[in-house]
Amino acid sequence: MVDLINLVQTLTSPHPLDRYLELVRPTLTAREMRAEIVHVDRSVPGSVTLTLRPTRQWKGHAAGQYVQIGVVINGVRHARCYSPVGPAGRGRHLQLTVKAHPDGLVSQYLYRNAEPGMVVDLEPAAGVFRLPDPRPERVLLISGGSGITPVLSMLRTLADEDYPGDVVFLHYAKSPEVVPHRAELDAIAERHKNFRIELRHPWRADTTRVDPTAPWVDVAPAKTSGYFDYDELERVAPWFADAHTYVCGPQSLMAAVRKIFEAEQLDDRLHTEEFTLSLAPVDADEAFGTVRFSASGVAADNNGAPLLEQAESAGLTPEYGCRMGICFSCTAVRRTGCTRNLRTGETDSDPDQPIQLCINAPVGDVDIDI
Repeated sequence: MVDLINLVQTLTSPHPLDRYLELVRPTLTAREMRAEIVHVDRSVPGSVTLTLRPTRQWKGHAAGQYVQIGVVINGVRHARCYSPVGPAGRGRHLQLTVKAHPDGLVSQYLYRNAEPGMVVDLEPAAGVFRLPDPRPERVLLISGGSGITPVLSMLRTLADEDYPGDVVFLHYAKSPEVVPHRAELDAIAERHKNFRIELRHPWRADTTRVDPTAPWVDVAPAKTSGYFDYDELERVAPWFADAHTYVCGPQSLMAAVRKIFEAEQLDDRLHTEEFTLSLAPVDADEAFGTVRFSASGVAADNNGAPLLEQAESAGLTPEYGCRMGICFSCTAVRRTGCTRNLRTGETDSDPDQPIQLCINAPVGDVDIDI
């Protein structure tokens, strides 16, 4: 079958076979994976949940992983990464919950325009933020805001497996109304007595119980400030030192959790995923020289910004996805020169090395092969 596809691909040159197949039906593909949106739910303010039906190439996902989807906006293809919220496996459908961020081009587009029948590009699931096999004896899941998506997939996976160990799911949100998939949380809490699900709303710390019909939801009661700290950790999961903890959310929450686990020397039991990028500030002493984009014959003064931004300012359009070092879509080869990884602070000057343009900045003269 693969040899036949390769032969047809050669005969249809210069365009790939999928360019012709998509004229018949957008989801009819030989190599590229796509997904059709079959249901759209906007019941939660500020977010949209999409149910997608992937093409036959879909191999499923592990709980906590992410997928990259691509959409065309005003004639330009844009790619972003989102975590499936459903349980792990190779189901017929894939569910994504997308928060419409104020400056998010793709999230705003999907929030406003997604509808059944729309087809998006889809990449295989990836990422190391995932539940291990075999499962730990105890699991602590902590999330904030849109960071709920990968840990919700973990929670639903454990529930589907009738996981017998202790589970605590602690989620921080601005208000009860913006927490997605409350029905699923209700059902899990009712069905699994070893699962403890709690919500925190720091902006409503004076509220003792927002939803009296869901007694499993402990919404910022008087004995807690509504923010994460050591006392809160011990209260919800006194066994946290024996558990594996998975955290995804805003920088402030991630930093608070890391601080405690580092102090307790439990780094090896903490697993994190970041959906926001925290970059080191530009060092004025490194913003000198010239950035040469040798494959395009373009050069520009180095202003210290990430290479992806400098390439775009120079009029180039390199491929990119998440813009935060997760998806590796913007990887290019650094031919010569030195770059600094803005997430780790480390510099590297080995020639002919692939680097991620979105999280690397040039230190002096640099030649990038784009």
